[in-house]
Amino acid sequence: MTPTHLPLSPARFLALRLLPGEDLIAGLRTQMARHGLQAAWITGAVGSLTHANLRYAAQPDGTLLEGAFEVIALGGTLDPECEHLHLSISDKQGLMRGGHVLPGCRVRTTLELVVGELEAYRFGRAPCPQSGYEELLITPRTL
Repeated sequence: MTPTHLPLSPARFLALRLLPGEDLIAGLRTQMARHGLQAAWITGAVGSLTHANLRYAAQPDGTLLEGAFEVIALGGTLDPECEHLHLSISDKQGLMRGGHVLPGCRVRTTLELVVGELEAYRFGRAPCPQSGYEELLITPRTL
């Protein structure tokens, strides 16, 4: 189980832009591998999507939305094997949708991201008996 209080960690940041047609998760995975990131989180994002694949709260499957969407917020954590991301988007009428990000979110014009990494830690996932899901596991990084 992850301790609730960990020492402070230095951080580094990566700025990147995903291009039209790119998949959000695949693009982030490429950058995670390229830069050897082990304990990353989304610090900021702005852009647009043509497709958003979201799993809504307490639902077993995702819902694929197609159209023109503005990214209002994107947050979450990434480790070398997986990610836990939540996305809020608005459509042409300004109506909002949000949920857990699944593969298939495609960039419309641009997706500009800043990704941070805690250099002293490694993120992973482990079963949590309280939630019933695999949840964030934070461990000291071995150098």
